[in-house]
Amino acid sequence: MAATATAIAPLEQFAADVRSGLTRPRKELPSKYFYDALGSALFEAICLLPEYGLTRADERVLSRNTKEIVSRIPHPVLVSELGSGSGRKTRQILGALCKRGPVSYYPIEISPKALASCAAELDDIDCLSIVGIEREYLDGLHSVAAARPAGAHMLVLFLGSTIGNFDTGADAKFLQEVRGALQPGDSLLLGTDLAKRVDLMLDAYNDSLGVTAAFNLNLLARINRELDGDFDLRHFQHLARFNDTTSSIEMHLVSKRRQVVNVRHSGLVTLFEEGETIWTETCHKYTRPEIARLATASGFRVAAQWVDEAWPFAESLFVAE
Repeated sequence: MAATATAIAPLEQFAADVRSGLTRPRKELPSKYFYDALGSALFEAICLLPEYGLTRADERVLSRNTKEIVSRIPHPVLVSELGSGSGRKTRQILGALCKRGPVSYYPIEISPKALASCAAELDDIDCLSIVGIEREYLDGLHSVAAARPAGAHMLVLFLGSTIGNFDTGADAKFLQEVRGALQPGDSLLLGTDLAKRVDLMLDAYNDSLGVTAAFNLNLLARINRELDGDFDLRHFQHLARFNDTTSSIEMHLVSKRRQVVNVRHSGLVTLFEEGETIWTETCHKYTRPEIARLATASGFRVAAQWVDEAWPFAESLFVAE
C-alpha cells in the first residue's frame, strides 16, 4: 500500500471564514471546521452512541449489499471518497473491489487525523493503493479526475449523510459540480438519512452523555486554539432543533448572556446578545422520491438503491448521464 497527502489548507482561510460567518446578520460557522483532531475523535464517539442510529444503518446497508454494489461497478476502477473519516465503512467495498484486481483509492479530507486513521484502517487490504488528498471536496475530486488512467471507471463515495448538511438547493448544486468532474457512466454512491419520527431525529443530536454538545462547542474551542479567540465555552450552550419547513435538524450554539468575543487572528470583535445563536450545521432528512429528483437535477440517474428499515437510511447508486 502507498499513502501520500497534499498540503493543508491555509489557516488564513479558516480565519476569513470565521470573520465572514460571525459578521452576518444571522451568525453562522461552516460545519467543515468541526473536524480538527479533537472534533474528529468526538465524531467517532458520536457514531457509537445508542441514540445515533445513522452510522450503524449506513454500515448495515453497505455490509448487506456489498456484493451487489460491487457487481454494478466496472473494472478497472479508481475510487475517490469525499470525507472518508476513519475508513471503517469503506473497507468492505474496497476489499470486494480488490478481489477483481488492484484498486487506487483517493480519500479526500480536510482533517489530517482522519486521513491518517483511514490509512491505518485500510493498511491490510492487499492490492489497494491509498493516496490521501488533504483538500476541500471539489478541489480534491478534480485533481483525482485529472489523474485518472485512460479506460478506468471512476467511483465516488459520499457516504454517511453529509449531503444533508447543504442548504436547500445547494445539495443539487454541489452534486452538479461532482458530476462535472466525471465522465458519462461513472458512478456515485450517495448516503442519505431518511425522514423519520422527530423525537428519534432530535435524540440523535441531543445524546444523554453530551458528546454531541462537546462536538459542537469544540468548534469555538478550535477558534480559541488556532485563531487566538476568547470564547468562554461556559457561556454558550448546544441546541438541536427540527425545522418542519426544510425537514432538517439544525445545530446551533446559543449565547447564554450578552457578551463580546474577540477573534484576534480574524481581526474580529463581535457582540452576542443573550439568546443569540451561531448556526453550525444543517442535517436535512430526505424522502426516496426527493433522492430521485436530486439525481435528475444534478445530471445523474438512480441505477439502484438500498434502504435500511430499522433506522431509515438509503444508499443510492447514481450513474452519470
